[in-house]
Amino acid sequence: MTSDVNGSFIMMMKAQTIKSWFNIHKWSSLICTLFLLMLCITGLPLIFTHEINDYLGFGTEPPAIPGANKSLNKDVILQAALAEKPGKVIKYIFWDVKEHPYQMFLTLADSTEAPIEEDHYLTMDVRTAKVLDAIPNDLNFMRVMYNLHVEMFAGLPGKLFLGLMGVIYVMAIVSGVVLYAPIMKRFNFGMIRTEKSNRVRWLDMHNMLGIVTLAWVTVVGLTGVINTLADPALELWREGQLAEMVAEYKDKPAVKGNLVSIEDAVAQAKKAAPDLDVSFFAYPGTMFSSKHHYAVYMIGTTPLTSRISQPALIDASTGELTDMRPMPWYLNAINLSQPFHFGDYGGIPLKIIWAVFDIAAIIVLISGLYLWFARRKAKAAQLARFLENNESMALSTHPENVN
Repeated sequence: MTSDVNGSFIMMMKAQTIKSWFNIHKWSSLICTLFLLMLCITGLPLIFTHEINDYLGFGTEPPAIPGANKSLNKDVILQAALAEKPGKVIKYIFWDVKEHPYQMFLTLADSTEAPIEEDHYLTMDVRTAKVLDAIPNDLNFMRVMYNLHVEMFAGLPGKLFLGLMGVIYVMAIVSGVVLYAPIMKRFNFGMIRTEKSNRVRWLDMHNMLGIVTLAWVTVVGLTGVINTLADPALELWREGQLAEMVAEYKDKPAVKGNLVSIEDAVAQAKKAAPDLDVSFFAYPGTMFSSKHHYAVYMIGTTPLTSRISQPALIDASTGELTDMRPMPWYLNAINLSQPFHFGDYGGIPLKIIWAVFDIAAIIVLISGLYLWFARRKAKAAQLARFLENNESMALSTHPENVN
């Protein structure tokens, strides 16, 4: 008798636990599904950003010039860029010698403090100082997809909100795995009961695709959450490590005009770290530098170290190296998470795999919404039948109808 009571108690507790996990999965999924669906849909074209930009004509490659494989002086190239955009100043310079040799990418604006919405972009041929491409700063298709995916056109609050949705999504993933574990003990992996109702078939499809994409959605979800913290992390670096690196310049006025040569600044940074490549260059007054320095960002030459940057601060008035330190761990974590999120570290084959998983995740999200609506509809129909039966019973037992 006691064993029966204990067994009943254990079964009741298990049922209650499963119900709790079911509620966690249901409500966490409902809260984030629409936003996750938007992220998956907008993320699909972003996987192929380079390919789509090339197709749209925003990725002009430099022409072949026989015998010309040497870069001009960087200052000459920059003067040509400024002549193309009169009245603008340069904010950033970017190089990618492996993927885009002989090219220099520039960001220009009315001032170094101008917001990103006012930026203009030029691609220069470093051998001829000619403009290869001038990308318009308008809301084209890819920029709309990017802004929706990253911030929903809501700036930092939008980023942090999507980060919260990512955390809730991870809760949905964990609870889904807990609920699927007992199913795997009773049925074959990936089973779809075709002989059952349409709702059961969709449930099996939802569970199967959910468990197949488990690792991918976990990686993409967590890296997405990490990426939403980029702006606060950058501000933390500026107020912490960067402020410490330029502490002696704290009371000095911001540098104005008569800046030292860019060519010399890059050479100074290369002299300090000869084994590293120059990847990114920030002018004084931008968010990636101080008001007194060029910031020359150096990266390693391996697939891993190429994602870890090390800024060299060059005094923009004297050309002297002020300080050079590795970026803090939290910024390195963000930089390392980005290629995993978009799948852009393994060429076209990996991008195709990322796209397939993305489409599978879209099906999981849509099927989850369908199952919720179908369950509500089934419950409403069950309640209607119950009320109808009770009403019929009440009428049949009414005193007027007894005889």
